[in-house]
Amino acid sequence: MPKIAVIVPAYNEEVSLPAVVKDILQLAATEKRDITVVVVNDCSTDGTARVMNSLDCIQLHLPVNLGIGGAVQTGFIYALEQGFDFAVQMDGDGQHPASALPLLLKEQQDKGWDVVIGSRFIKKEGFQSSAMRRVGINYFRKLNKLLLGIDLSDSTSGLRLLNRKALALAAVYYPDEYPEPESIVYFARNKLRIGEVAVTMEQRQGGISSIGRMDSIYYMIKVSLAILFTFIRTQNKSKT
Repeated sequence: MPKIAVIVPAYNEEVSLPAVVKDILQLAATEKRDITVVVVNDCSTDGTARVMNSLDCIQLHLPVNLGIGGAVQTGFIYALEQGFDFAVQMDGDGQHPASALPLLLKEQQDKGWDVVIGSRFIKKEGFQSSAMRRVGINYFRKLNKLLLGIDLSDSTSGLRLLNRKALALAAVYYPDEYPEPESIVYFARNKLRIGEVAVTMEQRQGGISSIGRMDSIYYMIKVSLAILFTFIRTQNKSKT
């Protein structure tokens, strides 16, 4: 039976975090899977740390706020060092249903992918994000297709599974501020196999999005530059 670490980055998620962890553990018991929940507290300023003490999870507390990328990478490094076979990144705000875990695992087993992304846009069911966000998501879809030749409908999704090969790469480097689109370029240029599976997502159950409306243009410019830099930086690797 594979050992699975579910990495939950948490910044001010005291409201939604208990239900997220509870749902994951209930699924683990129902499906009889070896799942460990690893919550990474990214120096929250609310009661997240206090709430974590009452939850059945591994607690990793960062002394300073590293942002989503640093928090997720911390969890990936832990999963790699502790010998987990897979790590699944799942948001702490309740958007990602625990029921998606078996879908990610089955797709990995059937297709042999190194990275499996949960996409809300394949079946277009559930919460589809805001119109502004969808414009950005479609833009990154086209950019990654142009650069990599792979078509991923939801490259900004924070619901994804990594095997040990992908974990080894993520432990060495993982983008910091807005990691999801750039990490796809990093993984693809290191010859990892990436695929998607349809999932139904919910609206966030608590907390505040890290990308406000006024930040959207900054986000697209910054991530575009990061993607291009990563693409150029890994050019020699992709040819070997």
